[in-house]
Amino acid sequence: MKKSLNWLFDYPDLQVYQYEEGFKFSLDSILLAEFADIKASDNKILDLCTGNGVIPIVLHQKYHKKVIGVEVQEEIYELACDSVLVNHMSEDIQILHKDVMELKNYFPGNNFDVILCNPPYFKTTESSIVNDNVLKRVARHEVLLKLEDLIEIASFLLKSRGKFYLVHVPDRLDEIIVYAHKYGFGVKEVQFVHSKIESKPIIVLMTLVKDAKFGTKVYAPKVIQGLSSYQGIFERS
Repeated sequence: MKKSLNWLFDYPDLQVYQYEEGFKFSLDSILLAEFADIKASDNKILDLCTGNGVIPIVLHQKYHKKVIGVEVQEEIYELACDSVLVNHMSEDIQILHKDVMELKNYFPGNNFDVILCNPPYFKTTESSIVNDNVLKRVARHEVLLKLEDLIEIASFLLKSRGKFYLVHVPDRLDEIIVYAHKYGFGVKEVQFVHSKIESKPIIVLMTLVKDAKFGTKVYAPKVIQGLSSYQGIFERS
């Protein structure tokens, strides 16, 4: 497949590789990277389902932190490695070619301060309509990674009070909350994002905190129509 080097939206100094036909990163990854509130004490950061490395690259640009990204698909993993290299971030961003389901055997538990994930959104059943392109199919549908397994693994890998930043579709909000509580997370922040003010939300951004007490902040809806920049659009108050 032919790959191209593209500027990363409104980040003038950042570029990423993607395939001209097939896998392309989405705005959801940018929004998740902007939603994450990385503190000075957050030194061990992991991005699951990293794709072509957008989230680690943006986080390193913003916070100058070391980040590990995990990608299961070899072709996409290679895009992430090339993207890290072209942005001169190889010393600070490590990309692993691994299945998220195998990470319990690779990292110890209670290890990370922050985990992020832009996961596959859609369930797969016998009647599901899935993409013929295997790269898109694995990225968008729960072929290799189911929502409950993702939340369980994040809980295992995070330290107590560690933060799990997740982007997903609003239709699965109830499942996320159920699984979050099952695996010891408190749902601390919820942010809906709309394409237009009169439309339903297209995604939900969430902060889950391991071993946290009940109590959730739900922020005012964020509308992205007409925005000239995605940088700094989430203000916490």
